Amino acid sequence: MTAETHLLYKIAKAYYEDGLTQSQIGKRFGLSRIKVSRLLHQARQTGVVQITIVAPAESHAELERALEAAFGLDEVIVAAAPQARRQDSVALMGQAAAVYLARCIEDGDVLDLSWGTTLLATVDAVAPQSLPGVRVVQMLGGLGKLEAEAAGGDLALRLATAFGAKMRLLWSPSVVSSRLVRDALLQDDNIAETLALAARADIALVGIGAPTPNSVVLQSGMLTVEELDELQARGAVGDVALRFFDAQGQAVDHPINERIIGLELAQIQRIPRVIGVAGGPDKFDVIRGALRGHLINVLITDEDMAHALLADLPHLAVEVHARQAVLQDGGSLVNL
Repeated sequence: MTAETHLLYKIAKAYYEDGLTQSQIGKRFGLSRIKVSRLLHQARQTGVVQITIVAPAESHAELERALEAAFGLDEVIVAAAPQARRQDSVALMGQAAAVYLARCIEDGDVLDLSWGTTLLATVDAVAPQSLPGVRVVQMLGGLGKLEAEAAGGDLALRLATAFGAKMRLLWSPSVVSSRLVRDALLQDDNIAETLALAARADIALVGIGAPTPNSVVLQSGMLTVEELDELQARGAVGDVALRFFDAQGQAVDHPINERIIGLELAQIQRIPRVIGVAGGPDKFDVIRGALRGHLINVLITDEDMAHALLADLPHLAVEVHARQAVLQDGGSLVNL
């Protein structure tokens, strides 16, 4: 063992096992803190220090990490459900989203909110906090004829109440009758200021919808069957806050865009943290399109969807399955 390797070993022991700070180590061994930092890095590079990270039991950490890497996401959270409780996946996704939101939100943040059943489940699961500096902003107008508890205004009110936060509602329908009506409404100070605030948000919590006959947008009267058919003919596979996109996550050009009161897709993409909460057997193309287009940077989904997305990436699927096998055999994963 060389003198340098001996020193690396002693410094690594002091830092990782004895819990000394880099300044304390420097004082003990007569080194500057910068040199201690460099030597600790060298210890890892040369193998004197080998870090082992053991995934928790029944964890989907490898699956999450593979999807994060494949789609350039900040984080993926898989809300796992026992086989007998698949029907509870929406509630489980909502619980996971509520925990994530509580972790990342800070007092003073502006939080945008769209609408939908998964966001309803999220708001239902949010634990009360005291965040008086947070502003919860409705990023899209109301649902239309069938206002419901899953509508943006109601969700924003409930979430703001849970956080003890301020609230900013968008007092308009989400889809109006013409471009002229939209332009007139955008001249209203309250609507214009609310959308400007929404565009400056720190976090957006959104559902990811599918343009199907059973969708809320059709049942609520926001879109007609003819408009839905036109959107699908132009390649639309899904929407975020009523902004429709194709299989590659690119905005779909359609006259409906000129009648929407809400943030545009490009504005949503500029929000630093966009959390998409979605799952279910009919959402594969929708979620994959949103991921391909980088419309969200955090995905919270169900176990089946996560596996389906991974299966669409065969080279990653093989690697993840191998790593999961190691964990199931009681092993650990090194240098993940």
